[in-house]
Amino acid sequence: MKCINKFSRILGIILTSLALTSSLAGCGAKEYTFAYDRDRNNSSFSVTSHTQGKTVDAFASGLCVTAGDVSADIDVDMSQATAAGLFDLSSGQVIYAKNVHEKLNPASLTKILTALCALKYGNQDDMLTATENVLISESGAVKLGLTAGDTMTMDQALYTLLLKSSNDVAIMIAEHISGSVEEFAKLMNDTANSLGATNSNFVNPHGLTDPNHYTTAYDLYLICNEAVKYDKIVEIIQTPAYTSVYHDANGKDKFIDVANSNAYIKGEIPAPNNVTVIGGKTGTTNAAGNCLILYAKDLSGNPYISIILQSNDRTTMYTEMTDLLSEIT
Repeated sequence: MKCINKFSRILGIILTSLALTSSLAGCGAKEYTFAYDRDRNNSSFSVTSHTQGKTVDAFASGLCVTAGDVSADIDVDMSQATAAGLFDLSSGQVIYAKNVHEKLNPASLTKILTALCALKYGNQDDMLTATENVLISESGAVKLGLTAGDTMTMDQALYTLLLKSSNDVAIMIAEHISGSVEEFAKLMNDTANSLGATNSNFVNPHGLTDPNHYTTAYDLYLICNEAVKYDKIVEIIQTPAYTSVYHDANGKDKFIDVANSNAYIKGEIPAPNNVTVIGGKTGTTNAAGNCLILYAKDLSGNPYISIILQSNDRTTMYTEMTDLLSEIT
């Protein structure tokens, strides 16, 4: 009987923790169901076993958490961005937050999750083969120019995905991992939800406009926070340019020659003196406006994630981002 009671108490703790995992949303369809202590960097969710009187680590332990806007003692002009956030990964502090739980179109910032899923469920030396589905007709869509039968490694695909933001390559990755874009989208949503990104819904691997494809600045922080744990992703996003050779259906050489779209990495825009921009991802569509997410470090090597969503134009977006990075001390 004692063994059964002990098992019941342990099971109760596990089920309570799982309930908390599904409740981490901020604003939107789901709400926080556990109180949290704002004096402990907004990341002190905890679960207490009433039978044992002990506290165990909760889902949000170590994460930056905010239920709304954060701007106290912050002097930044984010008037042109619909949503923005600056997250201190070391302390768990939300330094700045504007509309971080508002559901918006993320454009090519989607590809961070695509790359995360590719590395989580695939291998860098996997050989990918393009199908007829890589032919994208949408006007203005960025493409490498794949045709059916083209082959390249996952490693080559990831460089092209994150640097050039090639939408046809995103489809090739999705079909390799899951067999179809639709099944890969399910995998994306499952992966996002497992990270606490529950205010998102992804229907494609590239971010081309769809009314059912959306996320939030906070969910993107959660996704990027996981993505930068992969050395390959960090390696790619800080690479200025990449060249390689892949092959068509007949084995003939085709060439990859891509440059990083991030103006900080290209040296076009300087970061604040005390900040090193490691890398990030840009995204632009008519529906999403101009979007940017960055992974950066301060002089002590402490990491940060910063996000701008739906800024008016490219120049304004980078001005706002530099202003946001200036709050890193």
